[in-house]
Amino acid sequence: MPAQTTAVTTTPRQADTIPPALAKALRGKFLVFDGPDGSGKSTQHKRFVAAARAAGIETIEVREPGGTEVGERIRRALLDHLERDEMSLRCEMLLYMASRAQLCERVIGPALKQNKLVVADRFISSTLVYQGHAGGIPAAEIEAAGRIATQGVTPDATLIFDIDQQTAASRLNPLLDRMESKGEDFHAKVRAGYKTLIARGGAYQPVDARGAPDEVFANILQILTAELKST
Repeated sequence: MPAQTTAVTTTPRQADTIPPALAKALRGKFLVFDGPDGSGKSTQHKRFVAAARAAGIETIEVREPGGTEVGERIRRALLDHLERDEMSLRCEMLLYMASRAQLCERVIGPALKQNKLVVADRFISSTLVYQGHAGGIPAAEIEAAGRIATQGVTPDATLIFDIDQQTAASRLNPLLDRMESKGEDFHAKVRAGYKTLIARGGAYQPVDARGAPDEVFANILQILTAELKST
């Protein structure tokens, strides 16, 4: 069965223009948009994908978990509320990795070899935070499983949308999925986990998500221009 990617219907706004130099640098790159639930990352992810396509960049949009037929079935199992049997934390982590393995092998890896831009809504950074920092699985275990799942597919930049917990909570859909509905204490740990990743530096780049959407988008372009300048 052919791999599936998430359809995009977003039309780029006039302000959502990717400069030519950045457009050139983005070809063949793998970007991840990540952050706490309610941070606005998914909205900005779609805006960026639409702007990239408008700039003439062949762009593949994926989401995690999901992005393939196998991955979308795993996504339903992970995010649905269970009636009888609570999912164990390690089962949860390994299901995310299984979806990721299929996505890397069938979609992301081949697209990068074809010099396409790949933009993902979440990646292994989310697992390190949700199942690791907030859930309690040691980061070393997650990273070991991640090496098997990704087979060397590594983001060129991971944009982490940083936002205070109160603002994030106010943006959540009232119809919460299983991960979103875990409670205030859990989501406080999630935000702390993302702060830990930001502190690592390197490919982890913070995006101030408190501003207006246009300000956040402009910030994304500035960060990527600086991050990809030397690549």
